[in-house]
Amino acid sequence: MARIRPVRGATLNHASARFALPRTEPDGDWADAREDLDGAPPPVRTMVTVEHPRTIISRNASPDIGFDRSINPYRGCEHGCIYCFARPTHAYLDLSPGVDFESRLFAKPDAPDLLRAELAKPGYAVAPIALGTNTDPYQPIEAEWRITRALIAILAETNHPLTITTKSDRVVRDLDLLVPMAEKGLVSVAISVTSLDRQLAATLEPRAPTPERRLAAVRRLVDGGIPTHVAIAPVIPAITDHEIEHLVERAAQAGARGCFFIPVRLPHEVAPLFRAWLDTHFPDRAAKVMATIAAMRGGRDNDPAFFTRMRGSGPWAELLQTRFRIACRRHGLNRERLSLRTDLFRPPTGPQGELF
Repeated sequence: MARIRPVRGATLNHASARFALPRTEPDGDWADAREDLDGAPPPVRTMVTVEHPRTIISRNASPDIGFDRSINPYRGCEHGCIYCFARPTHAYLDLSPGVDFESRLFAKPDAPDLLRAELAKPGYAVAPIALGTNTDPYQPIEAEWRITRALIAILAETNHPLTITTKSDRVVRDLDLLVPMAEKGLVSVAISVTSLDRQLAATLEPRAPTPERRLAAVRRLVDGGIPTHVAIAPVIPAITDHEIEHLVERAAQAGARGCFFIPVRLPHEVAPLFRAWLDTHFPDRAAKVMATIAAMRGGRDNDPAFFTRMRGSGPWAELLQTRFRIACRRHGLNRERLSLRTDLFRPPTGPQGELF
């Protein structure tokens, strides 16, 4: 068992046993994980590996999410959110969904060229592309790699509709691209705010910007004319659920046009990681938290079924839904459904320089 690492979300770094992959020996900085003189665990350095996918647009046919295509410019996420449902994807790479997921990252610098090629294909049917559906497109390494910005530049050039979901205020660095898109009805942004408690947020999401910075980003986006929502995702019973009404109020004060929430999901390796996190940070209520999650997930840690996986079921889930609806009604949120334009799209004409 790996020891707790400073400024990381996961307290464990177990390998996944789901795929029975052969184990490999770590090298480079990752192997240089020695105890320092006072015996404290050393910090884990973030490593970035270049990945060369053959295509960049991922398709899905899920009936309970509002998009059918997405792009993930990065694999893994340095924000380190302990509840992240994408953590199990690292198991496919023979890496741990624990600390590896938030420290051994993969960047896809070919993504802009791949996107241009896919948009240029004859018969391409336009629908909004979602950024930020698996890992955060504005995690810290975006400051150096700027893959997300290059993707947005191509979508702006071709008048292609776009949705962005992020926990980072770094999105405002791309206002010069996003504001003209918003003027054409081509973009919307959702900023995720899980808790207003800065200390709790730092425990849940250790390398994400503070809640106040995220709410300030909502205001900046709104002032730029960009339709912006606040995602209260996830809601964790007995940890953050008491904040629902206050989060909705602060979203409205920041100018958001709407909110949505998702009860915490714990698929595959996320469940034991989350349990270990609870035992470390909230041992006094760990059993209550997991019992309430099970009550919303059909008696299990996770319910993968369509529709209920995003909403939960049973009395606890219904209570959260009722509280959320009342709060949104009180603050005038979610009054209208946003629809992005698809009629302005024009295919790319050929390779062009990326806009930075």
